[in-house]
Amino acid sequence: MKVLSIQSSASMDRSLTRQLSAQFIQSLAQKINFKLTTLDLVNDNPPFVTPEWIAGAFSRKRLTVTQKAALEKSDNYIQQVRHADLLIIGAPMYNYGMPAVLKAWIDQVARVNKTFSFDLSRGDEPIRPILSGKIAVVFTSSGEFDFQPGGSRSNHNHLVPHIKSCAHYLGVDTVKNFHQIGIEYQEFKDLRHEQSKARAFQQIPELVSKLI
Repeated sequence: MKVLSIQSSASMDRSLTRQLSAQFIQSLAQKINFKLTTLDLVNDNPPFVTPEWIAGAFSRKRLTVTQKAALEKSDNYIQQVRHADLLIIGAPMYNYGMPAVLKAWIDQVARVNKTFSFDLSRGDEPIRPILSGKIAVVFTSSGEFDFQPGGSRSNHNHLVPHIKSCAHYLGVDTVKNFHQIGIEYQEFKDLRHEQSKARAFQQIPELVSKLI
């Protein structure tokens, strides 16, 4: 198995999503052998989409030197996703959404004729994923709480639904192969936070056993 760990928390060693990801990797290592690639989006920021990037991504002609340079990181990211069987995504909630570096990475990976095809002959569903068979495990943390579907803050949750909406670009079937574990109440620093943290770490070996 090939595992790609994508980390986006700027809290580094204090990050709960990095700690959850590390614990998952440790638990997985006790069950199977795998090759791990770690992509730290904080230490190596993905570039934003530029005019040169757009021109190159949609060009049907030979790319210019500038266009090739603009797409270089995108090509590398797509290769990493293509070769991975399991994607670990560490994603803290920043202002109710994902960190900008994670969004930038997704924008680099979502490329026509690379990770999805676009054909208007398909009617109102022109997008079709090219990659398939990947498993995504998403670890989240939030300062507030009750972001789950039906929760009092569910309408403010632009983190997990956003990642889930983009998962088809990563080759992930969200019905079968999308898993999420999160810690809440981080800013409250009370018993509820400690209980949420304990539950999240307890779920990890259960999830590993389910996936193996």
